[in-house]
Amino acid sequence: MHDIRFIRENPEDFDAALARRGLEPLAASLIALDEERRAAVTEVQVAQSRRNEASKLIGAAMAKGDREEAEAIKAEVAALKDAMPALEARADALAADLKGRLEIIPNLPGADVPDGAGEEDNRVESEWGTKRTFDFTPREHADIAPALGMDFETGARLSGARFTFLRGGMARLHRALGQFMLDVQTREHGYAECNPPVLVGDDAMYGTDKLPKFAEDSFCTTNGRWLIPTSEVSLTASVMGELLDEAALPMRLTALTLCFRSEAGAAGKDTRGFIRQHQFEKCELVSIVRPEDSEAEHQRMVRAAETILERLNLPYRKLLLCTGDMGFGARKTYDLEVWLPGQGAFREISSCSNTGDFQARRMNTRYRVAGEKKTEFVHTLNGSGLAVGRTLVAVIENYQNADGSVTVPDALLPYMGGVTRLEPLA
Repeated sequence: MHDIRFIRENPEDFDAALARRGLEPLAASLIALDEERRAAVTEVQVAQSRRNEASKLIGAAMAKGDREEAEAIKAEVAALKDAMPALEARADALAADLKGRLEIIPNLPGADVPDGAGEEDNRVESEWGTKRTFDFTPREHADIAPALGMDFETGARLSGARFTFLRGGMARLHRALGQFMLDVQTREHGYAECNPPVLVGDDAMYGTDKLPKFAEDSFCTTNGRWLIPTSEVSLTASVMGELLDEAALPMRLTALTLCFRSEAGAAGKDTRGFIRQHQFEKCELVSIVRPEDSEAEHQRMVRAAETILERLNLPYRKLLLCTGDMGFGARKTYDLEVWLPGQGAFREISSCSNTGDFQARRMNTRYRVAGEKKTEFVHTLNGSGLAVGRTLVAVIENYQNADGSVTVPDALLPYMGGVTRLEPLA
């Protein structure tokens, strides 16, 4: 959510930042609407003040026996009382209109974010690892995995397209990845493990900028609860409406949860295989920090995600997203893309974003500066540490063997109960 005061004081800067996002200028129309709203609020306040003042004058007029004056004032009070609902309704409508316009404007990009129209303008920051040389032609996971327990047909029969039924060693390898991620993030990077709800209300979705803009990309139950698209929603919204002590910051939270996305805005993308599912698991990372710490925390979070890929010896590259490819709520985003030899391409496996105070304003989450009376909005950050399903895909493709088996990475062996290789099911 944007601060209308900032827009009033910095209209040119606001429009220039929107232009970097590919949007038309909005400051003038927003300021005009805000001026109209403030005038309406003033009109309500003046009417309320006059009504209160006039009510007192009635008693004074009666006390001095001036019935005519008292009746005139009573008539004025009655007229003001009759007019008040319409005045208040107009002020409320203008406030709702302003809020509605502000809440669908994306976050402003950071000064160091590269300009660009789309993913082709993202900037590769670094690349890690050595791509494996195969003595056979590597295959895509969708061709290898069904024989190993990745059952697309049963998933589709049960639930429709983009649902998968994992069996046997494949299910265990998937579980091992999630447990490994949680252990690394909690033991080595200081994230507190959480087990949050996967059904949330409107406020949590709104506060984390998923509503109203992305309602169609999420699932909603018949009683109005939302299945979380990521536990970023539950974890970040856990401090919704709170006034935190500065000593409690930074807060670092992680959770391994089911996530649900209708993918309405991604029709036709990655319909084959396990990369883009309606239901998936993710190890989420969330940080809640002081504004002056958010840039350093962003780098720390990205490093925590990179650690997982390096422990699994999966080649990857880090990209700084351009203004045209960043998410709605982000002011700066790094993507990690893992190498998939079957596809012969890098594919996204983690996205780590600094939202600044964008979500905090929507959630009204502040902290009290130590030793001072003033409060400030926190900064929130979120990232994948990692997406479990996509990591499973990367392991299958990078650790595949010519006979159709998949070797278990060394880092996962403690979680596999002695299983060192996934063999085709009988």
